[in-house]
Amino acid sequence: MIEQLSINGNTLAYDLTGEGPLVVLAHGIGDSRHSYRFLAPALVSAGYRVANVDLRGCGESSLGWDSYSRTDIAGDLVALVRHLGGPAVIIGQSISGGAATIAAATAPESITGVIELAPFTRAVSYSFGGLLTNRGYRSGTMLLGQTVMTGSLKAWEKYLDLAYPTKPADWNTELDRIKDTLREPGRMKALQAMCKSKPTDAGEQLKNVRCPVLVIEGSADPDWADPRAEGEKIIADLPTGLGELAVLDGVGHYPHAQAPEQTLALALPFLTRTLARA
Repeated sequence: MIEQLSINGNTLAYDLTGEGPLVVLAHGIGDSRHSYRFLAPALVSAGYRVANVDLRGCGESSLGWDSYSRTDIAGDLVALVRHLGGPAVIIGQSISGGAATIAAATAPESITGVIELAPFTRAVSYSFGGLLTNRGYRSGTMLLGQTVMTGSLKAWEKYLDLAYPTKPADWNTELDRIKDTLREPGRMKALQAMCKSKPTDAGEQLKNVRCPVLVIEGSADPDWADPRAEGEKIIADLPTGLGELAVLDGVGHYPHAQAPEQTLALALPFLTRTLARA
C-alpha cells in the first residue's frame, strides 16, 4: 500500500512494511523505491520496520520541487523518520548516500546509523589517468555527461548496462519500468537536476557525523576509477572509528539490486549493532 508524506505542498511516496526498529531505504538518481525490491522484504523478514521511499521527483513522488540537492533530500528523509517515530538507520544509494550523511550530521537524535551504497558523498574529482586506462570508467563518465547535457534516455540505458555488470534475473522487466517512468513529463528533468547537484554539501558534513557508517562499494562501479579508494576517502573524512568499508568484487553501482544477498549479509550485523543503541 502506497503512503504519502506532504512536504511544503509536495508529496513523497513510500511503502511501510514490517515491525521492529525503523530502517529507511533511499534509492539513487533516475530510480525508484522498486530498486530495493530484493532487500526490503529480506529486512522485513529479519525483524525490521522498513520505509522504502521514492525521492522527490522520482517514482510516484510528486514533481515541481524547488531543487534536488543532497541537502534537500536529507531534509525529506529526516521528515519521514520523524513522521514515522524514529530513530532510524538510513540505507542510501548513490546520491542518497550523500543525503544520508547530511541527515545523520544534522539530525543526530533521529538517525542512529547510515549505510551508504556506492555513494556520492564527496566532491567529485576525475582521474585523467583512469579515463585513459579504465574503459568502464571512461564510458560511464561519458554516458552520464551525455544524459545530463541532453536528457537522453538511450544514454541512461547504456549507463545502466555498465552499472550492472551482472543483471538481476528480472532485469528486462525492471529496465522497462525505469524507462517508462523516465518518459513521464518532468522525470528526466529531475534526474538531470540531481546529476548537476554537487556533493560538496555532503562532504562538508562528514566531519559532523556522530553515528556509525558502513560504506559498501562495488569493485566494478563505473562511476569511479578506483571505487575502493573512494570509499577509503569517505571513511577518512569521518571522525575516527565511526566508519567501515566493504568492497564487493565484480559488483557495480547497484549492490542492493545486483548482489542483494551479499549486501544483506553486511547490513544485518551493522543494523543489529546500531539500532540496539536507539
